[in-house]
Amino acid sequence: MKYTALAISNPNDLLFGHSTKPVLTRRGLTIGRDIVYPELNFTLPSMEIQPNTLPAITSHYKEIIKGSLEKAYHLHSDGVVFEFETLVEMTQTPSIAIELVRAMNDLCEDYFYKYGLKSEIRLTPNDLREFERPPRQRTSHLLDPMMEVFEQGALAGGDMLSIESTGGKEISDDSLLMCNIKQFIFSQSVLGVRDMKMLWRRIVDIAHRTGRIPGGDTACGFGNTAMVLAEKKYIPKVFAAVARIATVVRTLVAIEEGAVGPDKDCGYEGPYLKAITGTPISMEGKTSACAHTSPVGNIAAACCDLWSNESVQNIKLLADFAPVVYMEQLQYDVRLMNEAIAAGKESTRMFQQLMIRSDVRFDPQALVLDPRVVIEISKEIVKGDNYIDATKRGCLKGIEIIENAYASGLLNKDEKELPWISVLKDDINSIPSDESAFVEEMIQTIDPGKILLSEYGL
Repeated sequence: MKYTALAISNPNDLLFGHSTKPVLTRRGLTIGRDIVYPELNFTLPSMEIQPNTLPAITSHYKEIIKGSLEKAYHLHSDGVVFEFETLVEMTQTPSIAIELVRAMNDLCEDYFYKYGLKSEIRLTPNDLREFERPPRQRTSHLLDPMMEVFEQGALAGGDMLSIESTGGKEISDDSLLMCNIKQFIFSQSVLGVRDMKMLWRRIVDIAHRTGRIPGGDTACGFGNTAMVLAEKKYIPKVFAAVARIATVVRTLVAIEEGAVGPDKDCGYEGPYLKAITGTPISMEGKTSACAHTSPVGNIAAACCDLWSNESVQNIKLLADFAPVVYMEQLQYDVRLMNEAIAAGKESTRMFQQLMIRSDVRFDPQALVLDPRVVIEISKEIVKGDNYIDATKRGCLKGIEIIENAYASGLLNKDEKELPWISVLKDDINSIPSDESAFVEEMIQTIDPGKILLSEYGL
């Protein structure tokens, strides 16, 4: 592992709007330098996506960007980020995604030169490989259109390159449903790490060749899947909290390979990445309720540099179209954060503490996003001899903190959750830190028809 010490070791310095390695965009956003910007995430209403519907699709995206830029300008925004998450058909047919980036970027340019409003597009192609079973992570022909969207989309105006990569998902989905933490950690610290190394070398190379920013990854398909399952009471909350910690090392690999941030919002592992590496992060919370509920509505903003929502469809609400409404909500949120920053560190910390305290006692998933807890767990992660050892250390520290929080009353007791603490502790302690030994043990427990180990270099 590249990181052996924390970039931010004092929880008082793990704040929103402040990172030790700010990112400067081509139109002048200074992400992580004493300011928080809104990041709007949006999508289409239900409709067919194919070349002959491209005019209607383009009209939707132009309407979203123009309306949101107009709203941001009207609200005196310091700058905005638009995240364009491609839909499956747009990545399968790269020309569609590229044309949409170009159309949206033209509007961003127009508002920049006319009004001085700074905006950038985060380009996030979806990971097509998960639609093959078993997935061919390295040899799939589906990698080609993904990389084409990255490269040609960057040239068309995508300034930050990101992805929700899915290496290991063929194992993680079942492991979550079965509450098998050993298999879940295998999916992250072995399969996920190996896939991230391969994938992010390619993405960083494209970013360098096109003069764009290699942003970062997210374990949304892992950590947020666990959170949603816990919200539906299919799995314990404490399991979902530990699963969230287990995703950190896997996502950290993107930064080891050259990503500079801001990372992508929806995995919630960002605070750990920021503490370990100093890179700026994007987070989402209460404003993601359009796509999923969560127990971390306020605490998620505690150390964000971009404050985002989840994909909201371009449908008409009473006030306006939904993306424009969400732009207003995000802008008012960041205004408040930026006023706290302008008033000084004492005000920033006070506002941060209020956001933390409003969530932290209700759910262990909120507790593990408390900056003090993030620092404690991150210190253990960077002690790891390798990715497996680092993941084990982080998870065990998290369990210790959760157990102590239940005992002290910091975390509201839930009798159904408590038995899982010892189960998780025992299972994680039994994981061998040596990768070969861990692989040998896991292949005895996994359906061989679900995974091609050679696709992970195993």
